[in-house]
Amino acid sequence: MKSILTMALVAGLVLVGCGSGQSNKSEGGLSGTVKVDGSSTVFPITEAVAEEFQAENRGVRVTVGISGTGGGFKKFLLGEIDINDASRSIKPKEIEVAKENNVEYLEVPVAFDGISVVVNQENSFVDYLTKEELNKIWEPGSTVKLWSDVRSSWPSEPLHLYGPGVDSGTFDYFTEAINGKSQRSRSDFTASEDDNVLVKGVSGDKNALGFFGFSYYKENADRLKVVPIDGGKGPVEPTLITINNGTYEPLSRPIFIYVSAASVKRPEVKAFVDFYLKHGATLSEEVGYVALPKDMYATAQTKVNSLASGLAAGD
Repeated sequence: MKSILTMALVAGLVLVGCGSGQSNKSEGGLSGTVKVDGSSTVFPITEAVAEEFQAENRGVRVTVGISGTGGGFKKFLLGEIDINDASRSIKPKEIEVAKENNVEYLEVPVAFDGISVVVNQENSFVDYLTKEELNKIWEPGSTVKLWSDVRSSWPSEPLHLYGPGVDSGTFDYFTEAINGKSQRSRSDFTASEDDNVLVKGVSGDKNALGFFGFSYYKENADRLKVVPIDGGKGPVEPTLITINNGTYEPLSRPIFIYVSAASVKRPEVKAFVDFYLKHGATLSEEVGYVALPKDMYATAQTKVNSLASGLAAGD
C-alpha cells in the first residue's frame, strides 16, 4: 500500500500555470521575508524548519500562520503568501483559480500523518471504533447524541464532538475517508482551525471525542487517550510504525507544502525550501510525523531546482 502511495506522490510533483519572481539578496547574506500559511497539521513541521533556518540565516524572517489548508490556499492563489502548508491535495476548483490568476506552483509532499481520534483520559469504556461507527457519529443528520447511541453497552452519557473547522484539510480528508465525501458532516460540533484548541477541549471534557493530526496527539499523549480504529482488518492504533506501513486505515495520509513559482525564484525562498527538503525528514520525526523515503525528498529537490530556474517541472 505504501509503495503505491509513494509512487503516486512522486508523480504528484506537478507544475501548473506560470509566474516570475525577483531576487532579494543583501550584502553579507540572505535577507527578506518568507510568508507561509495554511494547515495547522503541517504547522509543527514548518515551524521547526523555520526556527532552524532562521538560526542559520538571521537576515531572513519566516512567518508561519495557521488559517487552515483552505484558508491558506485562498491567500496562496492570490499571491499573498509564498508557501501554503496543506494537509490535503489542491482541489479542482482551486486549480481553476490558479489558472485564472496565472499562478504557477509545485506540490511537495513532506511527511506522512495519521489522523488521530481521541477521547478524554477519564474515558474507560471506549476500546476502539470502527469506520462504520465513526460514520454513524459524524454523518450529516446523525442522531447520535449519547455514547450509548454508538454502542448500547456504553453509558447513556452525552457525546460532545470536537473537530477541525471546514477550512481544514484534515476535516476534508476525514470526512471523505469516513463519510464518503469531503465536507460531508454533521455541523453540531465544536470546531477550530487551531488543533491546540481541540486538544484543550477534549482534555477538559470527560464526554469528548475529537480528531486531529498525529503530532498533536503525540505531543499531548499525557492528556489524551487515543482510540484504535478498525478500518475492516481489526483495530489499529496510530503509531509511527502503523502510519508508515499503511496499516492504520483509513486515516493515514501524506501532507504537503505548495511552493509558488514566482516566490521560489527569490533566493531567500529558494534557500528556505532547500533547507526544508534537506532537514524536513529529521524535523518531521522530531515533531511526531513519519518521514518520507529519502528518494522522495531528492525528487522534490530536483523539481524545485527546475522551478526556480524557470524550467518546466518535467524538464
